[in-house]
Amino acid sequence: MMERLMETRRRILLRNSLARFQSLIALGAMLVAMTLLSNKFMTADNGRNILRQISVNLCLSVGMTLVVLTAGIDLSVGAILALSGAVAAGVLKNGIVLRHFHVMLQFTVFGAVLAGILTGLALGCFNGVTITRFGLPPFVATLGMFSIARGLTMLWTGGFPITDLGASFDYIGTGILFAIPMPVWISAAVVVMFVGVMGETKFGRYVYAVGGNELAAMLSGVPINRIKLWVYMWAGGLSGVAGLIITARLDSAQPNAGLGYELDSIAAVVIGGTSLSGGRGSIIGTVLGCVIIGVLNNGLFLLNVSPFWQQVVKGFVILIAVAIDRRNARET
Repeated sequence: MMERLMETRRRILLRNSLARFQSLIALGAMLVAMTLLSNKFMTADNGRNILRQISVNLCLSVGMTLVVLTAGIDLSVGAILALSGAVAAGVLKNGIVLRHFHVMLQFTVFGAVLAGILTGLALGCFNGVTITRFGLPPFVATLGMFSIARGLTMLWTGGFPITDLGASFDYIGTGILFAIPMPVWISAAVVVMFVGVMGETKFGRYVYAVGGNELAAMLSGVPINRIKLWVYMWAGGLSGVAGLIITARLDSAQPNAGLGYELDSIAAVVIGGTSLSGGRGSIIGTVLGCVIIGVLNNGLFLLNVSPFWQQVVKGFVILIAVAIDRRNARET
């Protein structure tokens, strides 16, 4: 009897260890496989390229992690990215004309960056209000915002790219500081900030409490609606940051920017171990998920795999990650 109990305990410990390190194990296996399949993969230039590519998704995914930890979802991050980048590019390039006052406002690079981030925060706040005040399911509310933001982007740009934004603005997306691309610095700062927020502040504890058991959190005095409002605001603001990075990198605000970025963001969060049921996960796990998605995208590109097949592969990866999450949830 005692031996059977010990054996069961060893199996549980082994399963928990595998669950905890499954993202690292998957990343290690992928790195080995890509190195063997392509001699261009394990190079310094390609490493910097991967980091540069994942920086946009990392900003989106940190915001998505906060949302998913509260058992929500945000399908509008790609659309908010597009509108935020377009607003920043538009005010920087053309300013804003106040016809009633016969005044034209010109924006500096800092002003344009601020306008882009505030746009993201405002749209995220709108998401939060529709969810908390009007009781709409997050899926429906953010799907509506997806359509609204896409339409506003087309109206703002007229359906044409806004280009020639200047070297100072482009430095956000193309600059190099101490041999590391600026987007990597920006995304690293975002990660450090939110690791601290989620681990060391009352807000972080409340986010986990809301996702873990909303009723118990409410009875404990946690301001549920306020926490959800802030979570969606942060997701919108970080989408704005991502929009600035991609706009500066391309020196162009594209009307259709960010299409499909919701898929990569959700994939990174789930692969990183954050439960879609809420209450369990971490920012560091999301970082690993972003790296896995970035390595997968880069490796498939180097292997000349069709972009259409890449979408198929990522879809299967998401399904596998969600299946593992559900199994772990049943066993705990």
